[in-house]
Amino acid sequence: PCRTFHGNNRLLTSQIISYYESINQGKKELPEYFNFASDVLDEWARLEKDGRKPANPAFWWVNDEGEEVKWSFEELGSLSRKAANVLSQACGLQRGDRVVTILPRVPEWWLLNVACMRAGIVFIPGTSQLTAKDISYRLQASKAKCIITNDTLAPAVESALPGSQFLKSKLLVGQGSRDGWLNLKELL
Repeated sequence: PCRTFHGNNRLLTSQIISYYESINQGKKELPEYFNFASDVLDEWARLEKDGRKPANPAFWWVNDEGEEVKWSFEELGSLSRKAANVLSQACGLQRGDRVVTILPRVPEWWLLNVACMRAGIVFIPGTSQLTAKDISYRLQASKAKCIITNDTLAPAVESALPGSQFLKSKLLVGQGSRDGWLNLKELL
C-alpha cells in the first residue's frame, strides 16, 4: 500500500498514523534522541550513495526569474554541516541557544533551518515585514544570541539591536558586507 510518486515509494497517511499509534501503544520503541538532520537527511544521503534509493533532489528552489538551486541529500547534508559549524564556531552558539532569522524564503533560510536542527540550536523565523519594535521584542523575549538577515533587511534590523543584551553575533546572508556582521557565504 505505498503510492509511487516520482519513482519513490511514499507512505500513505494511514500508514504514518498507524506507525505513531504503535509508538503510543508501546509496540514500537520511541528513540530517546531524534535529530531530523542526522537521523533522516543523512540516512537518505547514505541510501542514495549506496544505490538503494534513487537520486532525487532533497531541495529544489526556483525564484520568480527562473533561477534554480537544487541540492541532493548529500549536498544538503554537507552544506548543513558547514552551516552548523559556522553557527557553532564563528557565531559562538551552543546547543539550546536561540537564533532569530529574518529572511525571505531564499535557499539559505532552509539551509540554516536544517543547520540549527543539526546543532541543536533553536531556529526562530521572522518575516521580512517585522518592524524594529517587533524585532527588538523577539530578541529580548527569546534571549536570542544571534540574528540572521540579508543585505536588504540589515539596516532595518540594525535599528532594533541597541537594546539587545543577549546578542553575541550577527550573520549576513548575501554578497555584501557590513561592519560588525559575519558573512555566511564567506564562512561556508
